[in-house]
Amino acid sequence: MFDRLPRSGAEIVTLSHDYRTGHVIPLHFHDRDQLVFASRGVMTVTTSAGSWVVPMHRAVWIPENTPHTIAMSGNVAMRTLYLRPRLATSLPRDCRVVNILPLLRELILHACASGSLRRRVLWQGHLIDVVLDQLRVLSVAPLQLPHPSDPRAHRVAETLLADPSDARPLSAIAMSSGAGRRTIERLFVSTTGMTFGKWRQQLRLMHAMRLLGAGAKVTHAALDAGYSTPSAFIAAFRKALGTTPTQYFKDATGSD
Repeated sequence: MFDRLPRSGAEIVTLSHDYRTGHVIPLHFHDRDQLVFASRGVMTVTTSAGSWVVPMHRAVWIPENTPHTIAMSGNVAMRTLYLRPRLATSLPRDCRVVNILPLLRELILHACASGSLRRRVLWQGHLIDVVLDQLRVLSVAPLQLPHPSDPRAHRVAETLLADPSDARPLSAIAMSSGAGRRTIERLFVSTTGMTFGKWRQQLRLMHAMRLLGAGAKVTHAALDAGYSTPSAFIAAFRKALGTTPTQYFKDATGSD
């Protein structure tokens, strides 16, 4: 579904919207590039190519004409910048979760409070330039899960997506996929760029993050996602985001 924005000659159009936990924005696309920022809650963006989990104070970059859904874990405060296509030439033409530094966070909130931004308005033109400068130095957060394109690997992925805590070895899961373990391992590398083991670890991490966003305790999130111990999940979370789950959500909530 084409989600048509109001016609505007503005370089940047903004949208502020709060969603309740469990809400899903159905499949749609825009004719503008967009930076979707979560100042509260956790979002999951899904396209045909994969899924991206966007925790508080991160954002997801979605290029124009990319069909996607957005699911909310916890109550989400979504703030979106819709950029004229190719305005941000430094950013890629595929989806990425990006780290939002404090200055860009404040710029996004200020832009959303101001409405559309046009270069012909002097102060708005300055704001656009600062936003673009900040977009040039964005760093990527490792929070994506590619979808395997081969049907056999896809069946394995669907099994685990339905139950991330499934602890069976790949040899057992692959039995119903139409291919053996070694073939599935090879297909995951060739179609996702990840080994099967890495893909499975990423699935568990992202599932646990969604549970935390919805209010689950660390222990529950860890075990429900298939981690053997909460400490294993905490270590994986720290590796991805540089801090513990408890500290991350405490800091993010306190600065909202």
